Amino acid sequence: MTAAGESAGTVILTFNGGSSSLKFGLFDVAGGKAEPLLTGEIETEGGGAVRLHAASATGRFHVDHSLGEAVPGSWIGHVVDVLERSDLPAPAAIGHRLVHGGPRLLAPVLIDDAVLDQLESVRSFAPVHIPAALATISAAQGYFPGCPQIACFDTSFHTTMPAVASTLPLPKALRDRGVRRYGFHGLSCESIVRHLGPALPERLIIAHLGNGASVTAVRAGRSVDTSMGLTPTGGLIMGRRTGDLDPGILLHLLRDCGYTPATLATLVDRESGMLGISGIDSDLRRLNAAAPTEPDAALAIAMFGHSLAKMLAAMACSLGGVDMIVFTGGIGEHDCGVRATAATALAWMGVALDPARNAAGAETISGDSSRVVLRVLAAQEDAQIALHSADLLGASNRSLRDDEPV
Repeated sequence: MTAAGESAGTVILTFNGGSSSLKFGLFDVAGGKAEPLLTGEIETEGGGAVRLHAASATGRFHVDHSLGEAVPGSWIGHVVDVLERSDLPAPAAIGHRLVHGGPRLLAPVLIDDAVLDQLESVRSFAPVHIPAALATISAAQGYFPGCPQIACFDTSFHTTMPAVASTLPLPKALRDRGVRRYGFHGLSCESIVRHLGPALPERLIIAHLGNGASVTAVRAGRSVDTSMGLTPTGGLIMGRRTGDLDPGILLHLLRDCGYTPATLATLVDRESGMLGISGIDSDLRRLNAAAPTEPDAALAIAMFGHSLAKMLAAMACSLGGVDMIVFTGGIGEHDCGVRATAATALAWMGVALDPARNAAGAETISGDSSRVVLRVLAAQEDAQIALHSADLLGASNRSLRDDEPV
């Protein structure tokens, strides 16, 4: 990496970790825009193998190779190696995606010991994601000592939900302890709202569909309802997560089937969803390939589509109608079959899909007669993290200057 001052704006390194992958990016932020200098991802493949791929925006630097069975704790080191070889500017700050910050951490914040303690205290709110994020932060602090680290929360976007949507039907004593609907994929939703700009409709539904999936109702750019709840386990059927489930089932498993809280957590977060239904995989691409000869794979796909259509209709109810539906996330952006299933199920709402546009992956896939615009847009979570991080870094630097004696 070269000196940080050789860029037009503020250089931000971003980390966006999931349970089995780590996206990273280097952005030059100036004038409210985050221009990618380099983007990449480390992801697990079949059989436990790990692969790294990254490319600079100019195309002059590109890597794509296997890391063998590299454990997640070593991944940051591989990212640092990529950055050093790229000869790009060093970051002025590092932004991290945090799925959950609990009831106290709801806005981007500079990471210090108090923030880390608070994140440790809410591990149970997102047990698949928070431990991995904390490990990433710790590793980044080791490789970039003295570089400001900033936490950006998926829950921030949903703080505008009214009480009727955010309150869970539980006693007040539990609600006072932060047990409520938080909502997730907020950084993705923010990026969609930003992308739409002047084309943002009054009533928008965002379907972020990947291994984790959620649907959010947005009115005039603000979240008013969403499918996930206290944790990222609720809502839609997902790759490995159950989505919404009768609580009585959980009690039955604890009382009568020998489950413990630990084995129950593994069941609902890692062994269920489309993986559990199909008995094959959580990856929709593999399920699509298997469906013609494997009835359970076909059932998993059908159940996911049914779950999605029901949630889209529910969010339309929260909005009193819908002007636009945006599909995003890995499945939303790339699986035309899922989009077609949802559109067909919502024909009664005046939704009409253009099959040719959908198959081609066009940005607008609704038919000319559709009363609801259907769009396919890429989630830009990493750019959103970079924007938040640059804003917070600038505010922090201004505060330090204001505190200097005159």
